[in-house]
Order: sequence, then C-alpha cells, then structure tokens
Amino acid sequence: MPTYLSPGVYMEEVSSGSKPIEGVGTAVAAFVGFAERGPANQPTLVTNWTQFTQNFGAFVEGSYLAHAVYGYFLNGGGAAYVVRIGGNDDAGDAKAAIAHGELPAGEGKPGLVVKALESGPAGDAITVETADASEAGENNDQFKLIVKRGDKVEETHDNVTLRKGANNVATRVKTDSKLISVEEVRGGGTMELHKGSRVGLSGGTGIPESMQVSPSDYVGDSSDRTGFGGLEAIDEVTMLCVPDLTAALERGMLDMEGFKAVQLAMIAHCELMADRVAILDPPPSMNAQQIKEWRVDVAGYDSKYATLYWPRLKVMDPSRGKAIFIPPSGHMAGVWARNDDTRGVHKAPANEVVRGAISLELNITKGEHDQLNPIAVNCVRSFPGQGIRVWGARTLSSDPEWRYLNVRRLFNFVEESILSGTNWVVFEPNDQKLWDSVRRTVTMFLRRVWRDGALFGRTPAEAFFVKCDEENNPPENRDAGILTVEIGIAPVKPAEFVVFRISQFSGGAGLEE
Repeated sequence: MPTYLSPGVYMEEVSSGSKPIEGVGTAVAAFVGFAERGPANQPTLVTNWTQFTQNFGAFVEGSYLAHAVYGYFLNGGGAAYVVRIGGNDDAGDAKAAIAHGELPAGEGKPGLVVKALESGPAGDAITVETADASEAGENNDQFKLIVKRGDKVEETHDNVTLRKGANNVATRVKTDSKLISVEEVRGGGTMELHKGSRVGLSGGTGIPESMQVSPSDYVGDSSDRTGFGGLEAIDEVTMLCVPDLTAALERGMLDMEGFKAVQLAMIAHCELMADRVAILDPPPSMNAQQIKEWRVDVAGYDSKYATLYWPRLKVMDPSRGKAIFIPPSGHMAGVWARNDDTRGVHKAPANEVVRGAISLELNITKGEHDQLNPIAVNCVRSFPGQGIRVWGARTLSSDPEWRYLNVRRLFNFVEESILSGTNWVVFEPNDQKLWDSVRRTVTMFLRRVWRDGALFGRTPAEAFFVKCDEENNPPENRDAGILTVEIGIAPVKPAEFVVFRISQFSGGAGLEE
C-alpha cells in the first residue's frame, strides 16, 4: 500500500481485476521438405510467395514443397514456417542437382552427355553448341565445342574429336574447361556429331536422384532444432504438412515403412504439442479400394490430432511446363486458413473450393465415397458447375467426441487462448477475489466465442460453464499452490448428413391455412 505523509490529493491507478482474453491465431502452417536452396533445418517464417522464393527458390523438379506453399498462399494462407531438409547451408549445397543435357549424334543415336561442373541453378544458364573445326581432320571427324553462359561465349574447345587420343573431346574438356564435363554415352570412332547442334543445360534446380534421406531427417530433434522436431519451439504453429514425404517415396528414397514411420512421428509431434493438427498426404497413385485398404490395414492411424485428404491434385508445374499431380496437404492448409478468416475456426473446413487445382488424380463415385468417409478419409471431389471442393471434415480419431475436425481445432483455439490470456494469475493470492476475477475473465471470453456462433445453445448458460470456487479449490489444494478452474463448452457440430423427408400430401377440406 502507498504511504501518505503529508496532506494533499493523490492519484492512484488501480486494476479493475478484469483482464480480457484475446483469441490466438488458428491458421499458421509449418511445411517440411526439399528446396532449391535456403537455410537447412531452420524454421523460417514466410508470409507470402515472394518471401518463399527469396529464401528457398521456386518450383524444382523432384520436390512438392514449393507447390504446397504456393497452394497454401493461393487458397488463403497468411503465414507459414518452412523447414528445409536434405541440404547443407545457405552458401552452397553439396547435394544440389547438376544441370545436364545431351548433344545428338546421328539419327536415334545417343551422343555426348554434357554436365555443368557447378551444381545448382547456375548450370541452367549454360548452352553448348557444335560447329566446324578450324582445321579439317581425317574423315572430317573433328569439330568445335562452344560453351556459352547466356549470350556470352565463355569457352571454345577447337579441333576436338570423338576418337581416342589427346584431342578426344572428353579428355580435352576435362583438362581445359571450368564450366562443363563431357561424357560419351557410346564411345566409338564411327560416331559423328551433328554440326550446328545446340543444347541448353537444365535440371540444376531439381532434387538430385542420388540424394538420400531417412525418416530421422524429417523427424529431426527438438534439442538440435532439426526436422519438424525443431517446431516444438514455435508455439504459433497450428498445422503440420510434410508434402515431400510423398516425393521421397516416389523417388525410392524411402519405402512404405519409412513413409508410415514419418507420418506416425508427425502425429506424435502434434499430440505432444496438443495445439496443432497434422495434415497427412496419401501414398501416390492409389484408387479408392487401395486407399481404403491402406488406411485400414496398413496405416491404421487413430488420433484426434491428425487428418487425411485424398486424392492428389493436378496443378501446373512451371518448372516443367506441364501439369503434375501433387499431394493435397498444402492446398488443404490454405483452405483451413481461408475458412478461419471468413467464417471462423468453428466452421468445418469443407464444402470449400480448392483454388489452383485443375483436376483430380481420380474422380470418385458416391459409392466409393460411402466407403471412405466412415473411415475418416476426407475426399476432395469435383462437382459439375461447382468446381473442385473439399468434401470431408473428419479427424482420424475413433472417438466420436473428436470425430470432427472443427471440434478439435475449436478446442485448440479455446485452450491456447485461455492459456496465454491467464498468465497474470500465477502467484496471485489464491482467494475468493482471484476466483471471481478468473471466472469473470474466462466467462467474458467464452461469451464472445458463443456470440460468434462457435458454441451450441440459445443462451450462454446453455453453451458453456465456468466453475472456480471453494468446492473445486479446497484448502489442501490451496496449500499446495493449486488453482483449479473447470470449464465446459458445447461445440457446434457440422451438418454432415442433410436429410429431407418428403411424402405425398393430399389436400382437402378441413385444412386450415
């Protein structure tokens, strides 16, 4: 208490005892996968596509990470953390892909394979041309190899030949070139290159086939801040996506056991954190029967902190100039974010258009959907005149209380908001005044949640309760320094099955309007 020593008027600022709880963010995604460049095993915040390309490069062959992040922002995502695996550091990556190309040698015959010496995207700027040699050799078998970077001639290897000897093109280039290497696919003196042929090297922005990853690269370690284990230090993450798990399976870097091991680790991570949900991708190229068997007999996941979407989406790939099929997790995370922004976390993120999807890997029938929905496979479907839409909103839990995704995410939102908004309570005197203050603060927050339509009930009393009094705070708990607040909420459930009962009606006398 202040001390008053002399007569006068004093001004004091006092707390009203009510400290409002602010709602936490509900749509911050985390992506783990392969990238062209960027910091390795370091969660990096990006808030738009431009920031992603500045840090990690754009679309690369052999990786779905960029497509997932692009789909996330395209569908309404606002912030994301990206963890790049399979790389070394910012300056240079020994595992980066090497640009390459092939100079033809006769009709239908393989010729010279040309590779950039520098790995990564720098090699994509190199072109190699053949021209007549300055000196005519025996049987006119000599030629000139011209190496350009852009429009500038960087190297010229003159009077080289496919024959063995000091002037062999592979030998000369290996000795003199600082930009390329040359390999004869089928060596032989009878091979003759087309003069005036040209090849632009490409593939430097892809993920090399030789790169190997293991489940531990994805899982990482929380103490070393690697993999998605490093995301334990970032509280605001609410969604976890690992799109390049599918890429690793397709390229033979992982087998199905490794694929399942990583997804189990994703689920374990989200259950440990208890504030985020894993968005799982299906194995590639599965039909409805195969995905059902995989979900039930192989995967068998049972968690209220995970969800699964199928089938894969068809999108344009600017790096290849054609459409490809990609895992749906990134686009789904964007749909969640858009739904949270426009409707609220309590609204099931379903019956929403998937932006950027050209088509689906498989258009399923209603009968197939009838088999998949009860086992919690959230289907993405194409409807005539309505586009491609998310048509499922279930978790992978067998517990009916946690069947719906919006219920799980609503509880995450409420729990995290109350947790972060009541830190001021710690070390306060544990008495009736504190109980009243806590009860009032939580009640005001839940009343706002109810008014937003997230809780079921015509009145706040029907929608929730908050109990903090002598009954649940007996003397023995107070002596142990424990304050207990019991909260109950009635979440709204989605109208998943809409039933209209129609019967014949016979009009006649005696009916009142």
